[in-house]
Amino acid sequence: MQNLLLLRTSSMGDLIHTFPALSDLARARPDMQVSWLAEEAFVDIPGLHPQVVRTIPIAWRRWRKQLLQRQTWREMGNLRQALAGQQWDLVLDAQGLLKSALPGKLANGPLAGYDAASIREPLASRFYDRCYPVSRQLAAIERNRQLFAAALGYQFSGPPVFGIRAAARLDWLPATPYWVLLHATSRDSKLWPEAHWVALAHQLQAQGLATVIPWGNATEQQRAQRLAAAIPGAVVAPRMRLRDAAAMLGHATSVVGVDTGLTHLANALDVPLVAIYTDTDPALTGVVATARAANIGAAGVIPPVDEVLALLARCRSAA
Repeated sequence: MQNLLLLRTSSMGDLIHTFPALSDLARARPDMQVSWLAEEAFVDIPGLHPQVVRTIPIAWRRWRKQLLQRQTWREMGNLRQALAGQQWDLVLDAQGLLKSALPGKLANGPLAGYDAASIREPLASRFYDRCYPVSRQLAAIERNRQLFAAALGYQFSGPPVFGIRAAARLDWLPATPYWVLLHATSRDSKLWPEAHWVALAHQLQAQGLATVIPWGNATEQQRAQRLAAAIPGAVVAPRMRLRDAAAMLGHATSVVGVDTGLTHLANALDVPLVAIYTDTDPALTGVVATARAANIGAAGVIPPVDEVLALLARCRSAA
């Protein structure tokens, strides 16, 4: 077996967009086992793919705020030992940033990545032993697939395959069919109006679906509780690890979400899904459109409830 160290530290959606490239790799190079360097907040994500045998956590987001603390330097030293202590046949930086290239130089193996014209931080490419051109106009999933194929010497074809499955159903989930309401995102400009969520939930409740509302921080929890108060029988999810969130999504009858990592995770799990975009271009950052998954909206556009409901019905009919 050969050992590949994959550098893709954040964010959740970016990690998920790497799965199709791993599925290509599994078909083309079954002799290659993958270890993945990821931010500690996302360490549950890489292991969802069967090609990944080990996840190595990095805590740069925390370390940069605590650089004067002894514990920070001890943890950084442990990471250096983990990267340098194994011989890697290839170290592949699929992120193309200094924060990923620098740890890559600590690893014991040749470092490869995008060339300077293909990434947002061209300086990162100076650390690579091998560089590959990939157009920045391509969607993230296609960029990853092309980089992997170029760096590891194979060709791929066909639609992207995420290749992951949900874990067992969680005990606290409704016993009846349910849909998941993904309201939380990284900034307010990406939100969908709360009144729209309530109206959509009432329509889906009339179709026999219970509503499950997850959250990730105190602000999101308060919004989840407001929504649940206006939606009869809605369940506010407990705080979860990402592997449990994957189980929640994977057993759902439907998912509707804004531009957030969990929406992309639902896409990877192949559940009926509508992704709502109000501040970004879904052509570049949207979910992979399939018979079961669709994007709606655009920057500056608030999709109406009836259009979201109609699109979800189409996605559900394909399930």
